[in-house]
Amino acid sequence: MDGLVDLRTGTVSREVFVSEEVFRQEQERIFGRAWLFIGHEDMVKEPDDYFVSRMGTESVVLTRDRQGKINVLLNSCMHRGMKVCRADQGNARVFTCPYHGWSYSTDGRLVDRPGELVGVPGFSSHYRSELDKKSWGLVHCPRVVNYRGTIWASWDENAPDFEEYIGDFAYYLGAALDHRDGREGGSEMIGGVQKWRVKCNWKFAAENFIGDLYHDISHRSVDLVGIGPSGGKGRRDRQRGRTTVGFPDLGHGGLAELPHRAEPDYVATYRNHPEVEEYYRQVHEARVRNLGDRLRVTTGTGTIFPNMSFHGRQPRTIAVFHPISPTEMEMWRIFLVDRDAPQAVKDVARHYYLRYSGPGGMTESDDMENWVYATEASTGVVARRYPYNYQMGMGHSQPIPELRGGYDGGEYSEQNARIFYGRWAQFMEGRDWNALMAPARAAVAEPAHG
Repeated sequence: MDGLVDLRTGTVSREVFVSEEVFRQEQERIFGRAWLFIGHEDMVKEPDDYFVSRMGTESVVLTRDRQGKINVLLNSCMHRGMKVCRADQGNARVFTCPYHGWSYSTDGRLVDRPGELVGVPGFSSHYRSELDKKSWGLVHCPRVVNYRGTIWASWDENAPDFEEYIGDFAYYLGAALDHRDGREGGSEMIGGVQKWRVKCNWKFAAENFIGDLYHDISHRSVDLVGIGPSGGKGRRDRQRGRTTVGFPDLGHGGLAELPHRAEPDYVATYRNHPEVEEYYRQVHEARVRNLGDRLRVTTGTGTIFPNMSFHGRQPRTIAVFHPISPTEMEMWRIFLVDRDAPQAVKDVARHYYLRYSGPGGMTESDDMENWVYATEASTGVVARRYPYNYQMGMGHSQPIPELRGGYDGGEYSEQNARIFYGRWAQFMEGRDWNALMAPARAAVAEPAHG
């Protein structure tokens, strides 16, 4: 791994994006340890609901047991490894392997925990009742948390708590997940999950959404067409002063506004939809009342290391980049809206989101074309001799007084990409959690900047 990421010169080797060996080590050193986005609580609303997700290259099952607890189980039978869930989602009281018939509980009430082995064909006759069922349950992810409706998990029992893992970047993630009137949580999924494969390395997408405004030239044609909510030129809500906000000690970052306390004046956006416009006007007024002079932030896009990104304004979405191979990923999009919004608001949002994001979204299509061609052009013997350049804005970042550990890199900067690959290198070096979290913990212990 030596020399693949050089923060001193602002360069990253192309091997990071195309090497089989690098990809193999990522699965163990990053996806086997970091906190990963699994899904949304709306995927498993009822007891015994399940949804098949991914953690790196591992297939996992997100479940809700009959006590309401959410669990994450490895989707692999302990007998011969067959997937016990082959449907994307559903409701089941047991998971039964179709290969040899071993079955596993989805409820922890009658056994020690969900995923316990409860049924074995021929248990008495073939195994002479000697098989220790309690030792052969599905692998259970030890760390699972529900954060404002989003479900996260880590395979590493020694991982820090999720709140410490995201640090003060939680302000920006919360801005994407919270109700638009300022209440914590309060968002719901619209429909299901859009899933599609892209012939590129998963890090291209994570880097794209962590704060790369420089690539906006790719979207000029979409800006001219005008897919935004008001029908005029542009793709989204009106943007106020954006900057790259990054956390060097954590690997997270985004393109967002700096923290502020006074709510800006309301700007009409949905002029073609009076009912929707009135809803957002009322929500804005409620937000002013609910938050008062408390610190608030507004997010354009952001990335939580390693592979979850989000749009915090409109379109309001979550994206996940699941690694398939060094040069292929499976990308997911989840759309969010206020849970108690009128149906007309949800319908307009859904149509707008589909124009913008997903495999048929006009903006997303531009991005995918860039990532695919960049990957294709970086696999050759000669191409792999030359690194990528990440030097924009080096040495010009400034600390953000209100956010411990946070840095403002300016509107056009590759600060956050350097932050991301710096964190990637730390994980790939095999550092333990004390070493990984020490700088961030020191920043929390010190007085605020300024």
